[in-house]
Amino acid sequence: MRYTEINRLCKSLIVTLPSPDLPNDAPQDAEAGSFVASTPRRIRPFLQLSRFDRPVGFWLLALPCLAGLSLARMNEGFAPGDAGVAALYVLGAIAMRGAGCTYNDILDRKIDAAVARTARRPLPAGAVSLRAAIVWLVAQCLAGLGVLLLLPEDARPIALLALPLVALYPLMKRITWWPQAWLGLTFNWGVLTAAAGARGQIEAPDLLLYAGLALWTLGYDTLYALQDREDDALIGVRSTARRFGGHVRLAVSLIYALSAGLCALAGGLAGGWAGAALSLPFAGHLILQIAKLRPEDPDQALRLFRSNRDAGVLLVAGWVFIAALL
Repeated sequence: MRYTEINRLCKSLIVTLPSPDLPNDAPQDAEAGSFVASTPRRIRPFLQLSRFDRPVGFWLLALPCLAGLSLARMNEGFAPGDAGVAALYVLGAIAMRGAGCTYNDILDRKIDAAVARTARRPLPAGAVSLRAAIVWLVAQCLAGLGVLLLLPEDARPIALLALPLVALYPLMKRITWWPQAWLGLTFNWGVLTAAAGARGQIEAPDLLLYAGLALWTLGYDTLYALQDREDDALIGVRSTARRFGGHVRLAVSLIYALSAGLCALAGGLAGGWAGAALSLPFAGHLILQIAKLRPEDPDQALRLFRSNRDAGVLLVAGWVFIAALL
């Protein structure tokens, strides 16, 4: 038996000790202090499937929708119904992020069992059956459908076009070194949905913002993937963290620079100098992430990944301020 096969076998047998801040049945990458830890054991695995114990993903899916809406309103100000539409985008992000994670875990249950960070997820740990997970997936998709039907008419067909991206994402790590790029296209589709709902059409600033935020996701998900580089190499899972190798800091620096530049350009085209200027805090946050990055430290990479919630909030808050003044 080859050394790599022995190493892989040993890893699959390891029971990773939980953090003192996490319950024994919590996945290793769950956030300490999550409300999920205090929920009844019968429903806890379903909340874990949907990543309610890792809420940063809800933010990272909802914020592009809110950025797209605020960018579209930068010249004319918010419409009376925009607050309700924004709430729908948030609810849709919660439903579809949960559904996407459940779908991903169903397809990746064997891979997750071989990776220390994911071995305690509900499906590989046996906390929930495959059938129950599928039922939970359908329930979340139905909730997402309910939100879709309430969206502005022009937003609905654009939102539906994201489904192939969502469906194919779990397969990307098996066929390409760039699954994080595919995630960027998927996670930021809300920019185009919100733009279509607000204007009835998608314009150049919206496409620039979509490209900029897709690069942002490519960068932050590369940081996330740094946690699994060794395990991924053993089981043959591909990622940009592995592809960039020893040049990961330089690669993420360039990706973040392009992201910040495209977002500033989108803001400038839509809102003039103020739109560009108020994207600078977002750029500054990305610079700070690079300054702190130590690729050999997976715990710090996870903290930097989670900090992107704040980066996105800075971008949206600046543009909301501009639109609110009109």
